[in-house]
Amino acid sequence: MYCPFCHSVDTKVIDSRLIREGNQTRRRRECPDCKERFTSYETAELSLPRVIKRDGRRAPFSEEKLRAGILRALEKRPVSVEQIETAIARVMRKAMTRGEREIPSAQMGEWVMEELHQLDQVAYVRFASVYRCFQDIDEFRREISKLTRHAKRKKSNNSYN
Repeated sequence: MYCPFCHSVDTKVIDSRLIREGNQTRRRRECPDCKERFTSYETAELSLPRVIKRDGRRAPFSEEKLRAGILRALEKRPVSVEQIETAIARVMRKAMTRGEREIPSAQMGEWVMEELHQLDQVAYVRFASVYRCFQDIDEFRREISKLTRHAKRKKSNNSYN
């Protein structure tokens, strides 16, 4: 790798560490010519599928849009940055491992809702209300009722263990 300071052709790796759940490598480097040190980041270049919007348009997958939607739902909720990054990584992994060139935005939305359901129920309802275009308070009630039934089933299943 070129040195960003003196543009020497060769640099030496001093230290390497995995970050972001092992999806990225952080390398500390030193230039043998000017002795400056700097950090580089390495990620595998993977092609994510294009997203088919509800109106039929195709758009490139955007990690920024995915993150923005999840963060908007989780605004002012007690969820750590690590949990959010893990959820984003899981959604992206699902999109990549599906092995398709295009993926419906509806499928992406369902994956996000699965992650939010595990992280925070309030965020889940927030996201669902926008994603499923709730029209009135009854749709909120139905969704909350589903969450309540799911929580009761989960609690009763755990009590037998």
